[in-house]
Amino acid sequence: MHRNKFFFLFIVFLIFLFACSKPNEESLFSGDQSLQHIQELLDFGARTPGSAGRENAAAYIETTLQQNNWEVEMQDFEFDEVAMQNIIARKGDGENIIILGTHYDTRAVSDQEDISEKQNEPVPGANDGSSGTAILLELSRVLTIPQDAQLWLVFFDGEDQGHLNNWNWSIGADYFVHQLQIAPDKAVVIDMVGDEDLNIYQEKNSDADLVNEIWNIAAEMNYQTYFIPQYKYTMIDDHLPFVNAGYSAALVIDFDYPYWHTTADTLEHVSSQSLQIVGDVIMKWIEEQ
Repeated sequence: MHRNKFFFLFIVFLIFLFACSKPNEESLFSGDQSLQHIQELLDFGARTPGSAGRENAAAYIETTLQQNNWEVEMQDFEFDEVAMQNIIARKGDGENIIILGTHYDTRAVSDQEDISEKQNEPVPGANDGSSGTAILLELSRVLTIPQDAQLWLVFFDGEDQGHLNNWNWSIGADYFVHQLQIAPDKAVVIDMVGDEDLNIYQEKNSDADLVNEIWNIAAEMNYQTYFIPQYKYTMIDDHLPFVNAGYSAALVIDFDYPYWHTTADTLEHVSSQSLQIVGDVIMKWIEEQ
């Protein structure tokens, strides 16, 4: 009788131990799920400002964020008589504001194409316009907001139309920064991080201390092969309006992407492993704030 009772309690203990040690899938970042977000975005077609594809993508982003229990604001504005829309998601009520940003628009022309007949076609934007968006959407599912912090996920419109119709780069980010009523403590912009051959160098316009924070975490996670601790490029991207306004901001980008601004920026050239690596690093960085 006592032996059977002991055996029963032992089995219950093992079940409890297994349940406690089993990872909670809802708390783990998924590169595969990020890749699925990219497929969804590509299905909307070109996401140029003012297009139906851009509107449908914005609705998808909004719905996903709301399903993950974020407070969402659609920031409408116009540029050159074109309706544009940033998407701002907030969670947490702390005093320290951390911003993760990316752009979700795609370039209207593939001006880096070798074949002239294709240069007027829009860029699909699997990497450039979708990879950062997909990572932020997946982070919205799994992130735990640090104590005393407030996290904003911001999806910018109108980043990728520079030098077309006399437009500048980063129109949406510039508008967003000029509308800020409270200063963010840190802002990190993620762009073009789905390259199957991932090489993320440090960027020269970024805040050096913030760069070191992120790259040190990557090294701790044994990702230094992908987050390379060397400066290489000076980029105009959505972090620059923050930098120009005096905020601490950094850009995470792999600019060594052979399909940049071409019709070949498609799903087959994006890697779930690369999305996983970047998502893991950014998630850990957020948790340590």
